[in-house]
Amino acid sequence: MVNCNPETVSTDYDTSDKLYFEPLTVEDVLNIYEKEKPEGVIVQFGGQTPLNIAQELKDNGVKVLGTTPESIGLAEDRELFRERMIALEIPQPESGTARSMEEAIAIANRIGYPLMVRPSFVLGGRGMKVIYDEEELRRHGEEAIQVSPEYPMLIDRFLEPAIETEVDALCDGEDTFVAAVMEHIELAGVHSGDAACVIPPRTIKEEHLNTIEEYTARIVKDLKAVGLINIQYAICDDKVYILEANPRASRTVPYVSKVTGIPMARIATHLVLGKKLKDFPELRKRKPPYVGVKEAVFPFNMFPEVDPVLGPEMKSTGEVMGIADTFGLAFHKAQEAAGVKPPVEGNVLLTIADKDKPDLLPIARKISELGFKIYATEGTSRLLREHGIPNTEIKKLHEGRPNLTDAIKNKDIHLIINTPAGRSSKYDDSYIRMMAIQYKVPYITSMAAAEASAEGIEAVKKLEILAKSLQEYHKENL
Repeated sequence: MVNCNPETVSTDYDTSDKLYFEPLTVEDVLNIYEKEKPEGVIVQFGGQTPLNIAQELKDNGVKVLGTTPESIGLAEDRELFRERMIALEIPQPESGTARSMEEAIAIANRIGYPLMVRPSFVLGGRGMKVIYDEEELRRHGEEAIQVSPEYPMLIDRFLEPAIETEVDALCDGEDTFVAAVMEHIELAGVHSGDAACVIPPRTIKEEHLNTIEEYTARIVKDLKAVGLINIQYAICDDKVYILEANPRASRTVPYVSKVTGIPMARIATHLVLGKKLKDFPELRKRKPPYVGVKEAVFPFNMFPEVDPVLGPEMKSTGEVMGIADTFGLAFHKAQEAAGVKPPVEGNVLLTIADKDKPDLLPIARKISELGFKIYATEGTSRLLREHGIPNTEIKKLHEGRPNLTDAIKNKDIHLIINTPAGRSSKYDDSYIRMMAIQYKVPYITSMAAAEASAEGIEAVKKLEILAKSLQEYHKENL
Protein backbone atom coordinates (compact mmCIF):
# COMPACT_ATOMS: atom_id res chain seq x y z
CA MET A 1 0.00 0.00 0.00
CA VAL A 2 1.33 3.43 -0.95
CA ASN A 3 -0.36 6.29 0.91
CA CYS A 4 0.92 9.32 2.78
CA ASN A 5 -2.37 10.48 4.29
CA PRO A 6 -2.29 9.77 8.06
CA GLU A 7 -6.07 10.30 8.28
CA THR A 8 -6.98 7.19 6.29
CA VAL A 9 -7.65 3.66 7.50
CA SER A 10 -5.32 2.36 4.80
CA THR A 11 -2.32 3.76 6.71
CA ASP A 12 -3.22 1.52 9.68
CA TYR A 13 -0.33 -0.88 10.23
CA ASP A 14 -2.62 -3.94 10.07
CA THR A 15 -4.42 -3.12 6.80
CA SER A 16 -1.64 -4.16 4.41
CA ASP A 17 1.45 -6.39 4.63
CA LYS A 18 3.63 -3.40 3.83
CA LEU A 19 2.89 0.30 3.89
CA TYR A 20 4.95 2.91 2.08
CA PHE A 21 4.24 6.31 3.57
CA GLU A 22 5.16 8.13 0.35
CA PRO A 23 3.46 10.66 -1.92
CA LEU A 24 1.73 9.31 -5.04
CA THR A 25 4.14 10.60 -7.67
CA VAL A 26 5.50 8.65 -10.64
CA GLU A 27 9.04 8.82 -9.23
CA ASP A 28 8.10 7.45 -5.78
CA VAL A 29 5.94 4.65 -7.18
CA LEU A 30 8.69 3.63 -9.63
CA ASN A 31 11.23 3.44 -6.77
CA ILE A 32 8.88 1.18 -4.77
CA TYR A 33 8.09 -0.91 -7.87
CA GLU A 34 11.81 -1.44 -8.48
CA LYS A 35 12.42 -2.51 -4.89
CA GLU A 36 9.35 -4.77 -4.45
CA LYS A 37 9.19 -6.21 -8.01
CA PRO A 38 5.41 -6.90 -7.70
CA GLU A 39 3.23 -8.78 -10.21
CA GLY A 40 1.64 -5.43 -11.00
CA VAL A 41 0.04 -2.30 -9.60
CA ILE A 42 -3.65 -1.68 -8.85
CA VAL A 43 -4.48 2.01 -9.34
CA GLN A 44 -8.27 1.91 -9.03
CA PHE A 45 -8.54 2.02 -5.21
CA GLY A 46 -6.76 5.36 -4.80
CA GLY A 47 -9.21 7.90 -6.15
CA GLN A 48 -8.24 10.43 -8.82
CA THR A 49 -4.48 10.81 -8.18
CA PRO A 50 -3.32 7.31 -9.24
CA LEU A 51 -5.48 7.53 -12.39
CA ASN A 52 -3.63 10.70 -13.38
CA ILE A 53 -0.25 8.88 -13.24
CA ALA A 54 -1.38 5.48 -14.61
CA GLN A 55 -0.29 6.14 -18.22
CA GLU A 56 3.14 7.43 -17.17
CA LEU A 57 3.65 4.36 -14.95
CA LYS A 58 2.81 2.07 -17.87
CA ASP A 59 5.18 4.01 -20.16
CA ASN A 60 7.92 3.28 -17.59
CA GLY A 61 7.32 -0.47 -17.72
CA VAL A 62 4.91 -0.86 -14.78
CA LYS A 63 2.20 -3.50 -15.27
CA VAL A 64 -1.11 -1.78 -14.44
CA LEU A 65 -3.70 -4.38 -13.39
CA GLY A 66 -7.42 -3.99 -14.14
CA THR A 67 -8.74 -1.25 -16.44
CA THR A 68 -5.94 -0.20 -18.83
CA PRO A 69 -4.43 3.32 -18.66
CA GLU A 70 -5.72 3.86 -22.24
CA SER A 71 -9.32 3.18 -21.11
CA ILE A 72 -8.79 5.38 -18.05
CA GLY A 73 -7.63 8.19 -20.37
CA LEU A 74 -10.71 7.67 -22.56
CA ALA A 75 -13.05 8.14 -19.59
CA GLU A 76 -11.08 11.02 -18.01
CA ASP A 77 -10.58 13.07 -21.17
CA ARG A 78 -13.95 14.77 -21.47
CA GLU A 79 -13.66 15.39 -25.21
CA LEU A 80 -12.88 11.73 -26.01
CA PHE A 81 -15.56 10.54 -23.60
CA ARG A 82 -18.16 12.75 -25.25
CA GLU A 83 -17.32 11.27 -28.66
CA ARG A 84 -17.61 7.71 -27.26
CA MET A 85 -21.05 8.44 -25.77
CA ILE A 86 -22.27 9.80 -29.13
CA ALA A 87 -21.03 6.57 -30.78
CA LEU A 88 -22.82 4.46 -28.12
CA GLU A 89 -26.02 6.55 -28.56
CA ILE A 90 -26.16 7.43 -24.88
CA PRO A 91 -27.71 10.89 -24.30
CA GLN A 92 -25.60 13.51 -22.58
CA PRO A 93 -26.22 17.20 -21.87
CA GLU A 94 -25.37 19.43 -24.86
CA SER A 95 -21.77 20.47 -24.50
CA GLY A 96 -18.68 21.91 -26.10
CA THR A 97 -14.97 22.21 -25.38
CA ALA A 98 -13.19 25.54 -25.09
CA ARG A 99 -9.49 26.36 -25.01
CA SER A 100 -10.03 30.11 -24.92
CA MET A 101 -12.52 32.62 -23.57
CA GLU A 102 -13.85 33.42 -27.09
CA GLU A 103 -14.59 29.72 -27.73
CA ALA A 104 -16.32 29.45 -24.32
CA ILE A 105 -18.65 32.38 -25.07
CA ALA A 106 -19.49 31.02 -28.53
CA ILE A 107 -20.40 27.62 -27.02
CA ALA A 108 -22.46 29.28 -24.27
CA ASN A 109 -24.46 31.24 -26.86
CA ARG A 110 -25.13 28.03 -28.80
CA ILE A 111 -26.17 25.91 -25.78
CA GLY A 112 -27.86 28.58 -23.67
CA TYR A 113 -27.63 29.27 -19.91
CA PRO A 114 -27.41 27.91 -17.19
CA LEU A 115 -24.14 26.08 -17.87
CA MET A 116 -21.89 23.71 -15.95
CA VAL A 117 -18.25 24.65 -16.56
CA ARG A 118 -15.51 22.17 -15.64
CA PRO A 119 -11.85 21.50 -16.39
CA SER A 120 -10.64 17.93 -17.22
CA PHE A 121 -8.58 15.72 -14.86
CA VAL A 122 -9.37 17.61 -11.62
CA LEU A 123 -9.80 16.49 -8.03
CA GLY A 124 -13.03 17.04 -6.10
CA GLY A 125 -14.69 19.14 -8.79
CA ARG A 126 -12.13 21.92 -8.43
CA GLY A 127 -12.86 24.75 -10.83
CA MET A 128 -16.40 23.48 -11.52
CA LYS A 129 -19.26 25.95 -11.38
CA VAL A 130 -22.84 26.53 -12.49
CA ILE A 131 -22.89 29.72 -14.59
CA TYR A 132 -26.01 31.80 -15.18
CA ASP A 133 -24.83 34.61 -17.53
CA GLU A 134 -21.97 35.84 -19.74
CA GLU A 135 -20.47 38.17 -17.13
CA GLU A 136 -20.13 35.25 -14.70
CA LEU A 137 -18.70 33.03 -17.48
CA ARG A 138 -15.99 35.58 -18.29
CA ARG A 139 -15.04 35.90 -14.63
CA HIS A 140 -15.03 32.16 -13.92
CA GLY A 141 -13.60 31.08 -17.28
CA GLU A 142 -10.30 32.83 -16.58
CA GLU A 143 -10.04 30.91 -13.26
CA ALA A 144 -10.97 27.54 -14.86
CA ILE A 145 -8.32 27.98 -17.56
CA GLN A 146 -5.76 28.71 -14.83
CA VAL A 147 -6.80 25.60 -12.81
CA SER A 148 -5.77 23.25 -15.62
CA PRO A 149 -4.28 25.23 -18.53
CA GLU A 150 -2.98 22.08 -20.28
CA TYR A 151 -6.49 20.62 -20.57
CA PRO A 152 -9.54 22.16 -22.26
CA MET A 153 -12.53 23.50 -20.36
CA LEU A 154 -15.74 21.53 -20.86
CA ILE A 155 -19.01 23.43 -21.00
CA ASP A 156 -22.28 21.50 -20.53
CA ARG A 157 -25.88 22.58 -20.47
CA PHE A 158 -26.78 22.44 -16.78
CA LEU A 159 -29.83 20.24 -16.34
CA GLU A 160 -32.35 21.71 -13.92
CA PRO A 161 -34.31 20.56 -12.12
CA ALA A 162 -32.77 17.09 -12.37
CA ILE A 163 -32.42 14.09 -10.09
CA GLU A 164 -28.83 12.94 -9.96
CA THR A 165 -28.05 9.28 -9.53
CA GLU A 166 -24.91 7.18 -9.55
CA VAL A 167 -24.02 3.54 -10.01
CA ASP A 168 -21.27 1.43 -8.50
CA ALA A 169 -20.65 -1.62 -10.68
CA LEU A 170 -18.28 -4.59 -10.80
CA CYS A 171 -16.99 -5.61 -14.22
CA ASP A 172 -14.66 -8.14 -15.80
CA GLY A 173 -14.12 -6.49 -19.19
CA GLU A 174 -17.18 -8.17 -20.71
CA ASP A 175 -19.95 -8.56 -18.14
CA THR A 176 -21.23 -6.07 -15.57
CA PHE A 177 -22.93 -6.40 -12.20
CA VAL A 178 -24.59 -3.23 -10.90
CA ALA A 179 -24.21 -3.46 -7.11
CA ALA A 180 -26.47 -0.46 -6.43
CA VAL A 181 -28.15 2.55 -7.99
CA MET A 182 -27.98 5.46 -5.55
CA GLU A 183 -30.41 8.39 -5.75
CA HIS A 184 -29.04 11.75 -4.60
CA ILE A 185 -31.26 13.66 -2.21
CA GLU A 186 -29.93 17.06 -3.35
CA LEU A 187 -30.78 17.98 -6.95
CA ALA A 188 -28.12 18.00 -9.69
CA GLY A 189 -25.48 20.71 -9.27
CA VAL A 190 -24.15 19.53 -5.87
CA HIS A 191 -20.88 17.56 -6.09
CA SER A 192 -21.58 13.84 -5.68
CA GLY A 193 -19.20 13.72 -2.69
CA ASP A 194 -21.29 16.36 -0.89
CA ALA A 195 -24.75 15.04 -1.73
CA ALA A 196 -26.68 12.77 0.62
CA CYS A 197 -27.89 9.67 -1.21
CA VAL A 198 -30.18 6.73 -0.65
CA ILE A 199 -30.27 2.99 -1.51
CA PRO A 200 -32.67 1.75 -2.83
CA PRO A 201 -33.74 4.77 -4.96
CA ARG A 202 -36.95 6.44 -3.75
CA THR A 203 -38.44 8.27 -6.74
CA ILE A 204 -36.79 6.79 -9.86
CA LYS A 205 -39.13 4.91 -12.19
CA GLU A 206 -38.45 1.26 -13.01
CA GLU A 207 -37.96 2.10 -16.71
CA HIS A 208 -35.23 4.62 -15.82
CA LEU A 209 -33.50 2.08 -13.56
CA ASN A 210 -33.50 -0.40 -16.45
CA THR A 211 -32.10 2.27 -18.79
CA ILE A 212 -29.33 3.08 -16.28
CA GLU A 213 -28.36 -0.60 -16.06
CA GLU A 214 -28.37 -0.93 -19.85
CA TYR A 215 -26.23 2.20 -20.37
CA THR A 216 -23.81 1.03 -17.65
CA ALA A 217 -23.30 -2.33 -19.39
CA ARG A 218 -22.70 -0.56 -22.73
CA ILE A 219 -20.12 1.84 -21.25
CA VAL A 220 -18.27 -0.91 -19.37
CA LYS A 221 -18.00 -3.01 -22.53
CA ASP A 222 -16.78 -0.05 -24.58
CA LEU A 223 -14.15 0.93 -21.99
CA LYS A 224 -13.22 -2.74 -21.37
CA ALA A 225 -13.28 -1.81 -17.68
CA VAL A 226 -12.08 -4.44 -15.21
CA GLY A 227 -12.71 -4.23 -11.45
CA LEU A 228 -14.80 -1.29 -10.27
CA ILE A 229 -16.48 1.58 -12.10
CA ASN A 230 -18.62 4.48 -10.89
CA ILE A 231 -20.98 6.18 -13.36
CA GLN A 232 -23.06 9.29 -12.71
CA TYR A 233 -26.36 10.00 -14.43
CA ALA A 234 -29.03 12.72 -14.28
CA ILE A 235 -32.74 12.29 -14.96
CA CYS A 236 -34.32 15.42 -16.40
CA ASP A 237 -37.66 15.78 -18.22
CA ASP A 238 -38.20 12.00 -18.04
CA LYS A 239 -34.92 11.22 -19.81
CA VAL A 240 -31.68 9.65 -18.52
CA TYR A 241 -28.44 11.52 -19.32
CA ILE A 242 -24.89 10.38 -18.66
CA LEU A 243 -22.76 12.90 -16.73
CA GLU A 244 -19.45 11.06 -16.29
CA ALA A 245 -17.81 7.67 -15.80
CA ASN A 246 -14.96 7.03 -13.37
CA PRO A 247 -13.13 3.74 -14.04
CA ARG A 248 -12.19 3.32 -10.38
CA ALA A 249 -13.56 2.70 -6.90
CA SER A 250 -15.63 5.69 -5.84
CA ARG A 251 -15.97 7.04 -2.30
CA THR A 252 -19.36 5.30 -2.23
CA VAL A 253 -17.94 1.75 -2.36
CA PRO A 254 -17.81 1.26 1.47
CA TYR A 255 -21.39 2.58 1.73
CA VAL A 256 -22.70 0.32 -1.06
CA SER A 257 -20.85 -2.68 0.41
CA LYS A 258 -22.37 -2.10 3.86
CA VAL A 259 -25.92 -1.60 2.59
CA THR A 260 -25.92 -4.53 0.14
CA GLY A 261 -23.64 -6.93 2.02
CA ILE A 262 -21.46 -7.38 -1.12
CA PRO A 263 -17.70 -7.13 -0.35
CA MET A 264 -17.03 -5.03 -3.46
CA ALA A 265 -13.34 -4.23 -2.88
CA ARG A 266 -12.49 -7.92 -2.36
CA ILE A 267 -14.41 -9.11 -5.44
CA ALA A 268 -12.98 -6.26 -7.57
CA THR A 269 -9.45 -7.32 -6.57
CA HIS A 270 -10.15 -10.89 -7.74
CA LEU A 271 -11.55 -9.53 -11.03
CA VAL A 272 -8.44 -7.38 -11.53
CA LEU A 273 -6.32 -10.51 -11.01
CA GLY A 274 -8.18 -12.43 -13.72
CA LYS A 275 -11.34 -13.96 -12.26
CA LYS A 276 -14.72 -13.49 -13.96
CA LEU A 277 -18.08 -12.33 -12.56
CA LYS A 278 -19.55 -15.80 -13.10
CA ASP A 279 -17.05 -17.08 -10.47
CA PHE A 280 -19.08 -15.20 -7.82
CA PRO A 281 -22.53 -16.83 -7.53
CA GLU A 282 -23.36 -14.51 -4.58
CA LEU A 283 -23.68 -11.61 -7.05
CA ARG A 284 -27.38 -11.59 -7.80
CA LYS A 285 -30.00 -8.86 -7.99
CA ARG A 286 -31.84 -8.16 -4.77
CA LYS A 287 -33.63 -5.14 -3.42
CA PRO A 288 -32.92 -4.65 0.29
CA PRO A 289 -36.02 -4.59 2.54
CA TYR A 290 -34.46 -1.64 4.43
CA VAL A 291 -33.05 1.79 3.53
CA GLY A 292 -29.46 3.06 3.73
CA VAL A 293 -28.72 6.81 3.63
CA LYS A 294 -25.23 8.24 3.12
CA GLU A 295 -24.60 11.75 4.41
CA ALA A 296 -21.52 13.93 3.96
CA VAL A 297 -19.66 15.47 6.91
CA PHE A 298 -18.46 19.06 6.50
CA PRO A 299 -15.71 21.02 8.27
CA PHE A 300 -17.63 24.33 8.28
CA ASN A 301 -17.44 24.68 12.07
CA MET A 302 -13.64 25.02 11.59
CA PHE A 303 -14.16 27.79 8.99
CA PRO A 304 -16.79 30.16 10.42
CA GLU A 305 -16.18 32.72 7.65
CA VAL A 306 -17.01 30.28 4.81
CA ASP A 307 -20.52 30.27 3.37
CA PRO A 308 -21.67 26.64 3.77
CA VAL A 309 -23.62 26.46 0.52
CA LEU A 310 -23.13 23.31 -1.52
CA GLY A 311 -22.21 23.39 -5.21
CA PRO A 312 -20.15 21.56 -7.83
CA GLU A 313 -16.89 21.95 -5.89
CA MET A 314 -16.55 19.32 -3.18
CA LYS A 315 -16.38 20.61 0.41
CA SER A 316 -17.01 17.52 2.55
CA THR A 317 -14.23 15.83 4.53
CA GLY A 318 -15.93 12.55 5.38
CA GLU A 319 -19.17 10.62 5.29
CA VAL A 320 -21.47 8.63 7.54
CA MET A 321 -24.41 6.30 7.06
CA GLY A 322 -27.81 5.66 8.61
CA ILE A 323 -29.70 2.42 8.07
CA ALA A 324 -33.31 1.72 9.10
CA ASP A 325 -36.58 0.19 7.93
CA THR A 326 -37.90 3.51 6.58
CA PHE A 327 -36.30 6.39 4.66
CA GLY A 328 -37.23 9.01 7.27
CA LEU A 329 -35.59 7.11 10.11
CA ALA A 330 -32.47 6.26 8.07
CA PHE A 331 -32.09 9.93 7.06
CA HIS A 332 -32.48 11.09 10.66
CA LYS A 333 -29.84 8.58 11.84
CA ALA A 334 -27.43 9.77 9.13
CA GLN A 335 -27.96 13.42 10.16
CA GLU A 336 -27.32 12.55 13.78
CA ALA A 337 -24.13 10.66 12.81
CA ALA A 338 -22.96 13.70 10.79
CA GLY A 339 -23.36 15.87 13.90
CA VAL A 340 -26.39 17.90 12.75
CA LYS A 341 -29.22 16.24 14.63
CA PRO A 342 -32.51 17.92 13.63
CA PRO A 343 -34.68 18.92 16.64
CA VAL A 344 -38.00 17.18 17.33
CA GLU A 345 -39.61 20.31 18.82
CA GLY A 346 -39.08 24.07 19.05
CA ASN A 347 -38.92 26.93 16.54
CA VAL A 348 -38.01 26.74 12.85
CA LEU A 349 -36.80 29.72 10.80
CA LEU A 350 -37.84 29.66 7.13
CA THR A 351 -36.24 32.07 4.67
CA ILE A 352 -36.66 30.74 1.15
CA ALA A 353 -35.48 32.03 -2.25
CA ASP A 354 -38.28 32.83 -4.73
CA LYS A 355 -37.25 30.00 -7.08
CA ASP A 356 -37.79 27.44 -4.26
CA LYS A 357 -41.12 28.75 -2.98
CA PRO A 358 -43.32 26.41 -5.10
CA ASP A 359 -41.81 23.46 -3.16
CA LEU A 360 -42.16 25.06 0.26
CA LEU A 361 -45.85 24.67 1.13
CA PRO A 362 -46.10 20.90 1.77
CA ILE A 363 -42.86 21.02 3.81
CA ALA A 364 -44.01 24.02 5.88
CA ARG A 365 -47.40 22.37 6.44
CA LYS A 366 -45.73 19.20 7.73
CA ILE A 367 -43.40 21.21 10.01
CA SER A 368 -46.42 23.02 11.45
CA GLU A 369 -48.36 19.75 11.93
CA LEU A 370 -45.35 18.31 13.80
CA GLY A 371 -45.86 21.02 16.43
CA PHE A 372 -43.06 23.44 15.50
CA LYS A 373 -43.56 27.19 15.68
CA ILE A 374 -42.56 28.79 12.36
CA TYR A 375 -40.68 32.09 12.05
CA ALA A 376 -40.38 33.38 8.48
CA THR A 377 -38.90 36.37 6.68
CA GLU A 378 -41.25 38.79 4.88
CA GLY A 379 -41.80 37.11 1.46
CA THR A 380 -41.86 33.59 2.87
CA SER A 381 -44.20 34.66 5.70
CA ARG A 382 -46.65 36.26 3.26
CA LEU A 383 -46.77 33.08 1.12
CA LEU A 384 -47.43 30.90 4.19
CA ARG A 385 -50.20 33.24 5.45
CA GLU A 386 -51.89 33.20 2.02
CA HIS A 387 -52.08 29.40 2.30
CA GLY A 388 -53.28 29.31 5.91
CA ILE A 389 -50.01 28.15 7.51
CA PRO A 390 -49.54 29.92 10.89
CA ASN A 391 -46.20 31.75 11.30
CA THR A 392 -44.54 34.77 12.88
CA GLU A 393 -42.82 37.28 10.58
CA ILE A 394 -39.21 38.09 11.49
CA LYS A 395 -36.94 40.83 10.11
CA LYS A 396 -33.76 40.27 8.10
CA LEU A 397 -30.50 41.95 9.14
CA HIS A 398 -30.96 45.08 6.99
CA GLU A 399 -34.62 45.56 8.02
CA GLY A 400 -34.07 46.78 11.59
CA ARG A 401 -34.26 45.17 15.04
CA PRO A 402 -35.14 42.80 16.58
CA ASN A 403 -34.17 40.60 13.63
CA LEU A 404 -33.39 36.97 12.92
CA THR A 405 -29.76 37.34 14.05
CA ASP A 406 -31.03 38.39 17.50
CA ALA A 407 -33.33 35.35 17.56
CA ILE A 408 -30.41 33.03 16.65
CA LYS A 409 -28.14 34.61 19.31
CA ASN A 410 -30.89 34.29 21.94
CA LYS A 411 -31.25 30.57 21.07
CA ASP A 412 -34.90 31.09 20.05
CA ILE A 413 -34.31 29.24 16.75
CA HIS A 414 -33.74 25.47 16.78
CA LEU A 415 -33.62 24.73 13.03
CA ILE A 416 -32.94 26.98 10.02
CA ILE A 417 -34.17 26.24 6.50
CA ASN A 418 -32.58 28.82 4.21
CA THR A 419 -32.15 28.39 0.46
CA PRO A 420 -29.65 30.87 -1.01
CA ALA A 421 -31.18 33.70 -3.03
CA GLY A 422 -28.02 33.85 -5.15
CA ARG A 423 -27.14 36.69 -7.50
CA SER A 424 -30.77 37.63 -8.11
CA SER A 425 -30.98 39.00 -4.58
CA LYS A 426 -30.06 42.57 -3.67
CA TYR A 427 -29.00 41.49 -0.18
CA ASP A 428 -26.62 38.65 0.57
CA ASP A 429 -28.07 36.08 2.99
CA SER A 430 -24.86 34.11 3.68
CA TYR A 431 -24.70 35.69 7.17
CA ILE A 432 -27.72 33.53 8.16
CA ARG A 433 -25.86 30.30 7.35
CA MET A 434 -22.64 31.51 8.97
CA MET A 435 -24.50 32.42 12.15
CA ALA A 436 -26.11 28.96 12.17
CA ILE A 437 -22.61 27.44 12.29
CA GLN A 438 -21.36 29.92 14.90
CA TYR A 439 -24.30 29.25 17.25
CA LYS A 440 -24.52 25.50 16.42
CA VAL A 441 -28.05 25.65 15.05
CA PRO A 442 -28.84 22.82 12.55
CA TYR A 443 -29.39 24.36 9.12
CA ILE A 444 -30.62 23.13 5.73
CA THR A 445 -29.86 24.82 2.40
CA SER A 446 -31.95 22.88 -0.13
CA MET A 447 -35.64 22.02 -0.42
CA ALA A 448 -34.88 18.34 -1.05
CA ALA A 449 -32.96 18.09 2.23
CA ALA A 450 -35.73 20.05 4.01
CA GLU A 451 -38.33 17.55 2.81
CA ALA A 452 -36.15 14.61 3.90
CA SER A 453 -35.53 16.23 7.33
CA ALA A 454 -39.26 16.79 7.90
CA GLU A 455 -39.85 13.12 7.06
CA GLY A 456 -37.04 12.15 9.45
CA ILE A 457 -38.41 14.24 12.33
CA GLU A 458 -41.87 12.75 11.79
CA ALA A 459 -40.40 9.21 11.84
CA VAL A 460 -38.49 9.84 15.09
CA LYS A 461 -41.60 11.26 16.77
CA LYS A 462 -43.74 8.28 15.74
CA LEU A 463 -41.34 5.31 15.76
CA GLU A 464 -39.06 3.81 18.32
CA ILE A 465 -35.41 3.70 17.23
CA LEU A 466 -33.99 0.24 17.82
CA ALA A 467 -30.30 -0.57 17.50
CA LYS A 468 -29.70 -3.36 15.02
CA SER A 469 -26.41 -4.67 13.62
CA LEU A 470 -25.48 -4.66 9.93
CA GLN A 471 -25.33 -8.46 10.08
CA GLU A 472 -28.99 -8.59 11.16
CA TYR A 473 -29.97 -6.33 8.26
CA HIS A 474 -27.97 -8.49 5.81
CA LYS A 475 -29.79 -11.63 7.01
CA GLU A 476 -33.06 -9.98 5.93
CA ASN A 477 -31.53 -9.37 2.50
CA LEU A 478 -30.39 -12.96 1.79
